[in-house]
Amino acid sequence: MDYPQFWKVASQRRKRIYSITFVLALSILATLIGLLVPVSPQEAQLISDQLNQTVTNGTANGTLITDIFLNNFPLCLLMFVPLAGFGIGMFILFSTGQAFRAVFEIQAANGVATASSVDISATTAILALSLIGAVFLLEYVSYAIGMAESIWLFRRLLQNRWKSEIKYLLFFIGIVALLLIIGSIVETYTLSIGL
Repeated sequence: MDYPQFWKVASQRRKRIYSITFVLALSILATLIGLLVPVSPQEAQLISDQLNQTVTNGTANGTLITDIFLNNFPLCLLMFVPLAGFGIGMFILFSTGQAFRAVFEIQAANGVATASSVDISATTAILALSLIGAVFLLEYVSYAIGMAESIWLFRRLLQNRWKSEIKYLLFFIGIVALLLIIGSIVETYTLSIGL
C-alpha cells in the first residue's frame, strides 16, 4: 500500500497524533449522524428519564463523579479491543447522538409548555460553553485514543509485533483514565451549577 507523503515522513508520535485526530473527526461525525436519526417520543422520554435518574441518584448519593467515570471508562476500555473496538466505539457514539436528540426533543417539548424568559449573562454563557466544551473534548479525545489504539494494536498483531505495542496500550489506558476522571469532575461541576 502506498501511503501519502505526510504519513511516510511522519515520526511514530506524529502518526499516532494523526490517527487520533482522524478518529476524533469520525467520532464527531458518528455522533452527528446519530443526532440526525429520529427517535419516537416514547423512546426519547425513556432515554431522558434514564439520564435524569442517573444524575438524580448520583447527586443524592454523592457519587455522581464516580458514576460518570464508571459509565465512561468501561465503554472506553471496550474501544481498545483490537479492530472491534473501533466499531464498538462508533456504535456507542452514534447512540450518544441519538441520546442527545432525545434529550433535545424532550426539553423542546417541555420548553414549549413552560416557556419563560431566562436572563443569561455573557459570563454565564461563556462559562457554560467552556465547561460543556471541556467535557466534550475530554471524553471524545479519550474515545478517539481508544479506537485509534485498537487499530494500531490490530496492525501490530498482524505484523506479529504486538509485544512492542503493549507499552503504548498501557500508556494510553492511563491517559484515558486521567482524562475521564477530569471529565467526570468537570461534568459533575457543570451539572451542580445547573448548566
